[in-house]
Amino acid sequence: MAVFHVYILCSANGVLYTGVTNNLERRVSEHKQKLVAGFTRRNDVSRLVYFEPFADVRDAIAREKQIKRWRWEKKLALIRTTNPRFEDLPMH
Repeated sequence: MAVFHVYILCSANGVLYTGVTNNLERRVSEHKQKLVAGFTRRNDVSRLVYFEPFADVRDAIAREKQIKRWRWEKKLALIRTTNPRFEDLPMH
């Protein structure tokens, strides 16, 4: 059964990026290696600070969209619920 993840990455200066993937380890590795052109590479956003698993891709996409609509402060509060020190999380 496939697992989909909504994830949040953070830069050293507080820039946040929210995404969804069907392979968290691969996707975060791509961000860390700067293989993903665009926002995350330009802003050096590569520290995994939050993720949630979903069995259904539609639920994962809906959650990603919900989080993306939130203000920065609300995203920080979500991250703090499981990662109060904003550490780079292991993906297992």
